[in-house]
Amino acid sequence: MIRFETDNDFQQGAFILLNKPYKWTSFDLVNKVKFKVKHMLRVKKIKVGHAGTLDPLATGLMIVCVGKYTKKIDTYQSQVKEYIATLQLGATTPSFDLETEIDQEYPTEHITRELVDKTLKGFIGSIEQRPPDYSAVKVNGKRAYEYARKGQEVEIKKKTLVIDEIEVLEFEENVLNIRVVCSKGTYIRALARDIGQALNSGAHLTALQRTQIGDFKIDDAIEIEDFIKFLENL
Repeated sequence: MIRFETDNDFQQGAFILLNKPYKWTSFDLVNKVKFKVKHMLRVKKIKVGHAGTLDPLATGLMIVCVGKYTKKIDTYQSQVKEYIATLQLGATTPSFDLETEIDQEYPTEHITRELVDKTLKGFIGSIEQRPPDYSAVKVNGKRAYEYARKGQEVEIKKKTLVIDEIEVLEFEENVLNIRVVCSKGTYIRALARDIGQALNSGAHLTALQRTQIGDFKIDDAIEIEDFIKFLENL
């Protein structure tokens, strides 16, 4: 979906619902949009930003704002998000996802569907969450991941956030697939860590897709290639 304030005028404002590709950073996607708009439409300057970061190993819905619509980023960013997450139970990684290798394994024989359902109910509502060491949270003027990649430990303050819903989509052979509806600022990687600990085991993310931001859904998103084709036809 591409929506304009004025017909096909990016300077006056537009937002684009894009499906972020796997292993692209959020900046990669924003930078690609900016580059293509500037060069294909021969625009010297254009503001481009996004309403909510996705990790490189995550895919899914991103709202990219262009021109005067960048003033609305905070409004879009504050809306409730929905994710589909796949957790591997019984093992952890330092980054809580596949960016780093497994560092420890834990027993899983005691984990049943009944225990999973009971445990997940404890995460509904307002919770305190410590962001991952491998995150863009700033600590003493630096990103937390800068310390983590050097093996340095730092104190990261917990944040208060809200989990509205957690639904089990599938649970088989220690692989847990869940749908999560949550507030701005939620780290699904950290949620995976906490779920693993609450199950008296461990867990890390093996897949993550953002499927909704407010009323905007992944079904309405377009691929970056489709956006480039749209520009070619202007």
